[in-house]
Amino acid sequence: MNKWDAKYAVAPEGLFGDSPCGYVREIAARSDFNPKTALFLADGDGRNSRWLAARGIAVSAVDASEVAVENGRALDSKAAVSVERIAADLESWKPVGGQCWDSVFQLYLQAPPQVRFAALKAGWRALAAGGWLVVEGFSKAQVGGELGPGKVELMYDLSEIEACVADAKIMEALVGRVRLDEGERHQGLAEVVRFAARKA
Repeated sequence: MNKWDAKYAVAPEGLFGDSPCGYVREIAARSDFNPKTALFLADGDGRNSRWLAARGIAVSAVDASEVAVENGRALDSKAAVSVERIAADLESWKPVGGQCWDSVFQLYLQAPPQVRFAALKAGWRALAAGGWLVVEGFSKAQVGGELGPGKVELMYDLSEIEACVADAKIMEALVGRVRLDEGERHQGLAEVVRFAARKA
């Protein structure tokens, strides 16, 4: 059992609570955000994808932890929503049959660079023309803070995201401090990167 399987195994009701990421709420509230489909990368047990699915969007979600995916399915059933959940290695995952989505979310995938960038590039390739890419994660400035993984190599840098999607039409690209209130593991002031872009 890998470390994330072990963490999710003892938190069947939600490792990070059941409230969605505040940035998901902000993006969803925009008047120009109106996708019919969404893909979530590194979705864990689904607090974000489930929230968006409850709003009538057809959602798919990928996570490396099989336990998280199973927990997500159980929580989906409890919430009476449907999400296509896939357990897969995000460094090598590719959508089946060239499937694409109107929006792609990568939220708090605090993993080694090769995993983060592979997932980001796969998500960008799977994004339909005109679709939205939304990324949020702890920035390198968060190292030493109470939240986040504590290792700089697992943190985000805005320029690295922009380099992965050089042809993106940037809607927001921000680095700064926000107060998180998203379950007991994401509580408090944090240094984050927020990036939202559209595909031409």
